[in-house]
This record gives sequence, structure tokens and C-alpha cells, in this order.
Amino acid sequence: MLRPARADDLNDLHDIFSDPVAMRFWDRPAYDDLNTTAAFLARLMKQDPARSYDLVVEHQDRCIGKAGMWRRPEIGYILHPAYWRQGLAFEALSAFLPHAFRRFDTEPVVTAECDPRNVASGRLLTRLGFRRTRQEKANFHYGGIEWCDTDYYELNRP
Repeated sequence: MLRPARADDLNDLHDIFSDPVAMRFWDRPAYDDLNTTAAFLARLMKQDPARSYDLVVEHQDRCIGKAGMWRRPEIGYILHPAYWRQGLAFEALSAFLPHAFRRFDTEPVVTAECDPRNVASGRLLTRLGFRRTRQEKANFHYGGIEWCDTDYYELNRP
């Protein structure tokens, strides 16, 4: 189920955002403390509806991740690693994308970015109908640790 974030999602979200495996291809390394996750959750609950449409992924009454348009027109998603390779991200995004196109009815495309080493995510985007438009080399400095490449994807309005 996709739904708006709630305050009681904090611990489940922290399980995800403090996990180095889950965060390996995110925009920064794993969160060190609960306060960082709480600040992320606060932003998620108070998002600007004109710019964002970011939802929690709930499975069996537990928050297992988030999926949505975090910054129009770009989507983002993350799941707890215990739920990887079960088709849940595909299911969540397949349900989300038609709503995003209806909500933001002037957007001709939805975009996504992906580290090319994240092969599973690249496959997911392709399976959803996205096409890779380009790759930029060493354009993202992950956590001040390493320079990473980025693949850019687009999905045209159906």
C-alpha cells in the first residue's frame, strides 16, 4: 500500500536509512542517528504538494520504504533490503506512476537517476518503461567518499 507518511513511521524509516546496504546508492551514506531520520520524516510529512508527491510503502502493516516524486518531475524510491527482489518496488511504482501523471498533468515526462552499479534499480526502471537517456561520469560525490557516475532515465507521459 502507498500512503502519506505518519509520525509513527519513524522507527521503520530509521531501520532503512541507517542501513548501509539500503543506503549504498542513495544520495548519502547511512544516517548516524534517529534525529536525522526524524528530520527527513518531517520533510516528508510537510512536502509541498505542488512540487512533491512522496509516499510511504507499507507492507503487512509496516513501513518498508518510500516511493514517489520527491522533486517534480523526478521519482525516487528505497526499500528495506529485507524486501528486495520480491517485486514490491515494481508494484509500488506501477501503482504510483499513473497517479503522478494525473496529479502533475503538465509534465511531459517523469525522470529518475540511478548509479549504474545499481543494476537492479536500472532493470526496475527499464521494466517500468523508462529509457536511459545519458550517463554522466564522476558527477556525484557520495558522502565525500567517492565520485560516482549517474545514469539518467525518462518515462514519457502515456
